[in-house]
Amino acid sequence: MSSSLSAPQVSGPHASAVEEPPSFRMLQTSFFANHSWAQSQGSGWLGELQTHGWDSGSGTIRFLWSWSRGNFSEKEFQHFQALLQLYFHAFPQEVWAFASQFQFEYPFELQISLGCRLHAGAASENFLNGAYQGSDLLSFQGNSWQPAPGAGSRAQSVCQVLNHYRYIKELVQDILRGSCPHLLASLLEAGKSELERQEKPEAWLSKGSSPGPGRLQLVCHVSGFHPKAVWVMWMRGEQEERGTQRGDVLPHADGTWYLRATLDVASGEAAGLACRVRHSSLGGQDMVLPWGEKELGLSWEMIVVPSPSANMQGAGGMGGHSILLLLLICLTVVGTLVMLVAADSWFKKQR
Repeated sequence: MSSSLSAPQVSGPHASAVEEPPSFRMLQTSFFANHSWAQSQGSGWLGELQTHGWDSGSGTIRFLWSWSRGNFSEKEFQHFQALLQLYFHAFPQEVWAFASQFQFEYPFELQISLGCRLHAGAASENFLNGAYQGSDLLSFQGNSWQPAPGAGSRAQSVCQVLNHYRYIKELVQDILRGSCPHLLASLLEAGKSELERQEKPEAWLSKGSSPGPGRLQLVCHVSGFHPKAVWVMWMRGEQEERGTQRGDVLPHADGTWYLRATLDVASGEAAGLACRVRHSSLGGQDMVLPWGEKELGLSWEMIVVPSPSANMQGAGGMGGHSILLLLLICLTVVGTLVMLVAADSWFKKQR
């Protein structure tokens, strides 16, 4: 799946990569095959970083980082884990009991997202959303359940039933307004070193599959950066190429990220284009990678050219592609010198 880079959150060639406010969310996906078999998965996420998992076999929380406990005591987490055990046991029972009334048709899937965001000034907002078969179903607003816009009679029926359970509403309010902001603040403090980690990107250019006769697909690869927020755009001078398409930002095993941005152009229009990369690790300077097939005559994976104003150690130090380019330049210079010395020797002999 890909999306246009000309999204409204980033405008102009000097806009910065957008940083989202800190958030923590718990995600649940429950699959119901029939009237008696169901399976649930749960996870916890600090922004784009998964911090917790749920082991449905043992009914225990999995801590994916050494700091995933935050500053919560063992007693607090044991209490929270016991609540989750009770919830994951009771949830399918209640869904089975009301499936017919709610017009749920087997097999079906339910998704729930619960969490909170911390804004400037320590103010926080919270959210709880539910979906049926991937479509919005309901949300928790204030102190009651509300059907999602356009969700129809099914959502109204579910909300009507849920709003009868005062204890559940009070428990949800307590989690959203108390437990979640507490856990978010705790994780932000405990995981500070990981969350503030800055890894500079490496970038290189290549040709993609041909989009058609007389056309090129230009591909800009950006890899190894952290945090996730990044801005990448194909440019002509200072003008953004609105046809730029960006793929999903994908994770590496070491916690860094990768993406590629593509641009389809006529073969004769590629000259003068460049890929510009902006990331918080680059100290306010951009990486600029010019497209130069005719000028350089090198394979595309070798081209990594930071802009003159950028930190020359910016793209993750001197990456392998940059070193290879320098070696090729050195070999060319040495070869030229050898040819000049040989020619000079030959002319001397002729005299």
